[in-house]
Amino acid sequence: MKNLESGWKSDISSNRLASKYSGSEQSLRVLWALGIWLIRLSPRPCFGWRRLILRLFGAHVGRQVRVYSSTRIAMPWNVELGDFSALGEDVYIYSLGRVSIGAGATLSYRSHLCAGTHDLNDPETPLLKPPIDIGSNVWVGTEAFIGPGVTIGDAVVVGARAVVVKNVPAMQIVAGNPARVIGTRRCGS
Repeated sequence: MKNLESGWKSDISSNRLASKYSGSEQSLRVLWALGIWLIRLSPRPCFGWRRLILRLFGAHVGRQVRVYSSTRIAMPWNVELGDFSALGEDVYIYSLGRVSIGAGATLSYRSHLCAGTHDLNDPETPLLKPPIDIGSNVWVGTEAFIGPGVTIGDAVVVGARAVVVKNVPAMQIVAGNPARVIGTRRCGS
């Protein structure tokens, strides 16, 4: 690729040649491409079946977890779902890195967790896999985006369509793009 006025030169060919996944991870990805259909084709109320399939593919899945059949998980072996957590319709967990979701947390319709990015300061733009940690009793609103390397504290509410690219302390209510604190949760009386 040609040099820009700034002197920057991307090295796309080196990026494409770089090994991004181990051989065993590549094999798991091929198997999961078939296994995902065991989830996708399951009837709506079959939460126990979907928990079983995710466990068979290496996910750590707690008790009474609700995962809907339209939920997409890129690499379940990198995912941990706490007791009584829920992944709503069309949730997408791009789990190139570890994704941990705490007990009682809910990810609403079409929310997106992305544990993968690239080092944009390196001409080879190598793949990075920073983890995402979602605390207990968190509610992630419809179509919200949680970026790589983000930690969401316990009992946080992420507003619909929020874009969270920085850590959020416990008990905060965040919204917007980029997400910012708009309130604090209070304990019930």
